[in-house]
Amino acid sequence: MSTLAWFAAGSLAVWVWLLLGQGFFWRTDQRLPATDRGPGSVPSREGTTATAEPGPWPRVAVLVPARDEAAVLPLSLPSLLAQDYPGPAEVVLVDDGSTDGTGRLAEELSGRHGGLPLTVARPGEPEPGWTGKLWALRHAMAVARTREPGPEYLLLTDADIAHEPDSLRLLVSAAVTHDLDLVSQMARLRVESGWERLVVPAFVYFFAQLYPFRWINRARPRATAAAGGCVLLRTETAVAAGVPASIRRAVIDDVSLARAVRRSGGRLWLGLADHVDSVRPYPGLGELWRMVSRSAYAQLRHNPLLLAGTVAGLALIYLLPPAALVAGAATGDAAAAWAGGAAWALMAGTYVPMLRYYRQRPWTAVLLPFTALLYLLMTVDSAVQHYRGRGAAWKGRTYSADHVAQPGD
Repeated sequence: MSTLAWFAAGSLAVWVWLLLGQGFFWRTDQRLPATDRGPGSVPSREGTTATAEPGPWPRVAVLVPARDEAAVLPLSLPSLLAQDYPGPAEVVLVDDGSTDGTGRLAEELSGRHGGLPLTVARPGEPEPGWTGKLWALRHAMAVARTREPGPEYLLLTDADIAHEPDSLRLLVSAAVTHDLDLVSQMARLRVESGWERLVVPAFVYFFAQLYPFRWINRARPRATAAAGGCVLLRTETAVAAGVPASIRRAVIDDVSLARAVRRSGGRLWLGLADHVDSVRPYPGLGELWRMVSRSAYAQLRHNPLLLAGTVAGLALIYLLPPAALVAGAATGDAAAAWAGGAAWALMAGTYVPMLRYYRQRPWTAVLLPFTALLYLLMTVDSAVQHYRGRGAAWKGRTYSADHVAQPGD
């Protein structure tokens, strides 16, 4: 066999292992509502038995950090105010130094739509050592703690996330019925522009590959993560985990939050959402590029060796199969062409469920190598920006290398 054929065979072996040995990451059946067998045991709403409803329903505070979100707030905040939740609940929105009237608009929307009571807090600029979102979360939790009695659960949700009316009810039902300390859903991101269709489903696919949901949801977990756009957190667990102070420097705050909860002995569940959608648009490649690259190198802990390994791994797993198929067919290297084609077929096959979840055409799975190349370049660009001293930037703030995660994460 040629050298190319050996490399293609190695890539095929990796894909066989990913198909069977990486927590079935490619499946999309970890969703709410759950049956009495536990969260994630059924693939969809249709034909399922909903989680048992608690009684009485616990008090919940919905906490929304918001910085310059006037463009998306009319699409998201009314959905929170309109939650069909049988128990006591309120919304606390933190206007984190906005310059576009975010806080004032939130108050206008509350007056116009009614529903759950809304409080708008304005904490000022973060203290040194805090990322902006976690600084805002700290103040939202402080407002919630002034209530008597205080909330038993906190729903942490981003300002660009829209919730169907039963979203909070289902989250609380799952948490109470299954005694979970953190219930998180990966919001369904927008896929309307051509670049969104190409890049967004792959973003969730790669996340699930890195943090298989089944491994997170097991009684004896093998992975830990959460999706920051929608996290229901037990209040006493947040106190035990020291959140948010214990993760105050984290840029990738959702994974850091999940690890802090796990270290405190909490139980987690993470799945895909049927009731929660992101309304933030990413119409062009530039917006998507910045979304990924701002934290990609932080995910690698600003480690050049991890960067080199990631680039090599992406090249072997995603780029080599189509290259081997084409080169093998052109040169008559049947072994290279066969192994490359088989690896590419497995790759595309594992991507199809995610495309169906996002209501995209299954045949576009064959484009995954090109999308992976984009992610490889975004990751390299993230490292380049870091070494140019720009750090992770978001909403006009830049965070240096010490804003990655807390020690021990």
